[in-house]
Amino acid sequence: MRGARSVNAWEELPAALRELVTEYVQHLVVERGTAPSTVDSYSRDLRRYAEHLTACGVAGLAEVRAEHVSSFVAALRSGTGDRAPLAPSSTARALVAARGLHRFALTEGVVEADVAREVAPPSPPQRLPKALPLAEVTRLLDGASSSDVRGLRERALLELLYSTGARISEAVGLDLDDVDRSERTVVLDGKGGKQRLVPVGRPALEALEAYLVRARPTLVARGRGSAAVFVNSRGTRLSRQSAWTALKSAAQRAGLASEVSPHVLRHSFATHLLEGGADVRVVQELLGHSSVTTTQVYTLVTVRTLREVYATAHPRAHG
Repeated sequence: MRGARSVNAWEELPAALRELVTEYVQHLVVERGTAPSTVDSYSRDLRRYAEHLTACGVAGLAEVRAEHVSSFVAALRSGTGDRAPLAPSSTARALVAARGLHRFALTEGVVEADVAREVAPPSPPQRLPKALPLAEVTRLLDGASSSDVRGLRERALLELLYSTGARISEAVGLDLDDVDRSERTVVLDGKGGKQRLVPVGRPALEALEAYLVRARPTLVARGRGSAAVFVNSRGTRLSRQSAWTALKSAAQRAGLASEVSPHVLRHSFATHLLEGGADVRVVQELLGHSSVTTTQVYTLVTVRTLREVYATAHPRAHG
């Protein structure tokens, strides 16, 4: 019955809209070679778009204004009638289908302007970076073994990741010349070939010193000589995957329930700095972000923490 109603609803739409949608779908199949699954999705999206335009009193695409396209996006996000709201990703796909229809209509001379071109898809919900509480970071680092060659390397790697906020690729990409133990700094090669100088905390420096003196010579002797700080059992540069595995093993030994990744340590580095009173632009420089806007996401984490502490600690927080 639902399918029959859908067919009837489609047949009741203005002929000009139905014919244009049909022509565009055929264009996707025949001339563009679009995948069948994509064609099916676009067909559903365009039928819904045509129904929306009809409900707005629009009989043909030449009558459409940008406001109609925007209201279509809003209707998808909020849900209409018996239709549930769509996720941002599904809404964005429907908008792509509608914009494609308008481009096609412009190319075919059906309309004189593409009014859908400037309508933007909905912004995805902002995902707050995950950060470990300081107590869990301490458990993770203290749980890293330092009793053998591999353990010394693991401890130095994890301490360095948290101390500098380095990306995993930046950490394994370190060469000996990038480390200045007297100045307690490292030079990290970031995205786009941009280098930055980052201080190293004393615990990380001590762990790095122990690894360089007691473990790295043994490892590097198995290869042909390497400039890399972190080397594997063959004496060559440690891979990102091996570094990731070392972190996962340390997290399991520490009994951490939350998912721990190198990026989680980077998030923790930034969040703990801001919670400690660091200026957001200093944190931006330390992280190697090109825009402070990226770094400001972390301030949302700290504000949330402040709210939680306030709600539980202030006697009249819920008055």
